[in-house]
Amino acid sequence: MNTAETPREVRAQAKYVRMSPRKARLVAEHIRGRSVPEARAVLAFTSREAAGVLQKVLQSAVSNAEANHGIAEDRLYVKTTYVDGGPVMKRWRARARGRVARIRKRTCHITVTLVEAPLTPAQAAATQEAAQAVEGTESATPTRAPAKKKSAGGSKKKTASKRPAKKKGAAA
Repeated sequence: MNTAETPREVRAQAKYVRMSPRKARLVAEHIRGRSVPEARAVLAFTSREAAGVLQKVLQSAVSNAEANHGIAEDRLYVKTTYVDGGPVMKRWRARARGRVARIRKRTCHITVTLVEAPLTPAQAAATQEAAQAVEGTESATPTRAPAKKKSAGGSKKKTASKRPAKKKGAAA
């Protein structure tokens, strides 16, 4: 990766999650700025409902990075996590003397953005050397041996019959 290049960003969203945004933000703050393996460990040991949802969103972002950009999980870190409020479902509950109490069932939109960690100069040199070594060996030897042909008749093994053995001395 060049120093002039900007790091690649990968994003995943979970929309209309049936949870209060305030409660989800408490958990989202814990993983902001951490590496992906570290963020997974933090979420695994967080005993809040939002941790499970954030774990799914994080997994989705990692899958997007691997499938769309070919970035390994251990090279990613969490750039941003934010929780926005979604639509609020309003319900009513009967109270004393003919009054009502409003019940707000809040939803939220959870977004996780991952960024590829920049390579140190030592790592960049090592990856370039590895790439050159692979290029040199590809032309000399094939990467995979051709498959062997199967013979038509003699490849089947004979297995023992599944019937119990006859007892000695029991003549019919």
